Amino acid sequence: MIVNTSSRKLFQMCFVFLLFIAVNMPTIVHAQLTPWQRGDIAKKVSLRGSAVYQDSLWITGSENAVYVSQDAGKTWLDRSVIAKVNTDFRDIALFDHNTAIVMGVGEGAQSVLYKTIDAGITWQLLLQNEDAKGFYDSIAFWNNTTGLLLGDPVDGFYVIKKTEDAGRTWRRIARLKLPKILPKEAAFAASGNTLITDENGQAWLTTGGFTASVYYSSDWGESWLRQSVPLFQQTQTAGGYALALNSQQQVFVLGGDYLQRPASYANIATFLDKQWQPIDAGQRGLRTAMSCSENICIASGKTGSDISTDSGQHWQAFDDTSSEINDQGFYTIASDNGLFLAAGAQGKVAIYRTNP
Repeated sequence: MIVNTSSRKLFQMCFVFLLFIAVNMPTIVHAQLTPWQRGDIAKKVSLRGSAVYQDSLWITGSENAVYVSQDAGKTWLDRSVIAKVNTDFRDIALFDHNTAIVMGVGEGAQSVLYKTIDAGITWQLLLQNEDAKGFYDSIAFWNNTTGLLLGDPVDGFYVIKKTEDAGRTWRRIARLKLPKILPKEAAFAASGNTLITDENGQAWLTTGGFTASVYYSSDWGESWLRQSVPLFQQTQTAGGYALALNSQQQVFVLGGDYLQRPASYANIATFLDKQWQPIDAGQRGLRTAMSCSENICIASGKTGSDISTDSGQHWQAFDDTSSEINDQGFYTIASDNGLFLAAGAQGKVAIYRTNP
């Protein structure tokens, strides 16, 4: 074929123009992802706590359930706590392959802390709520000895307790160091991510109830300031449900409304440029947990999950399509070294590896 000079120049101009558009147009390339690998436990309990330490995986839930895998999820051992109190373990702090603290929720004496140093073979009662109206929500540790416990308010202020001896003793943070709660404000013990800690003594907790807030501490939990966050907050059951950090220590807050789990609303925000900013992750319903490993982040709620391959800036759907509609997500997620552990309703457990 013979192409004259004018046609060649026109072709070159069109090519340059199309190249300019391709380079400058903002696009999100959806990565090809391997699916979730299911490995449910036999007991059909609700699982809301999870933790990963290298190849040691732990999940906790209702009916005093604790299950431990020491082979990266290939096999699971029932290490449930045998006690008179029947509780729902909704949070866990894992320190090594054998040492963990689990937190039970419920009014009064149902709110408990137990510790094991032998991978769940035996458990020691650390703390039991003595206030009949008290209710534990979340625990988080900076290291093996120093951590925080968040509880519902009993006197107009949240109960925040601190330990500096690995949970043997706890003291309440002074009320004058916390903001007074807002009208109808509440904390949700959804997945053990209501409270998180980070380096240099930083800590965050999130709340909801016709508001969506994050409380921030920069002094090892000794004092707190409240910040409003742009999440759905139009009902008593709306607001912040969980917090997470990516590999750059950028903090995220997640939420929604558990009475409107699959609805479309603002459900993720991040702290960037000294302010909280909403992130569009598809607005696909309530998100109660998020975890990051390197540049991969996964956020989830009972109805579905979302994944980011750029540390939480852009997202795509990442549902467990082997489950029924509105049950294609998880209550809780934890990760370490590229392995993500997720758990949910009816003994549902799944693993995702970034390098399968």
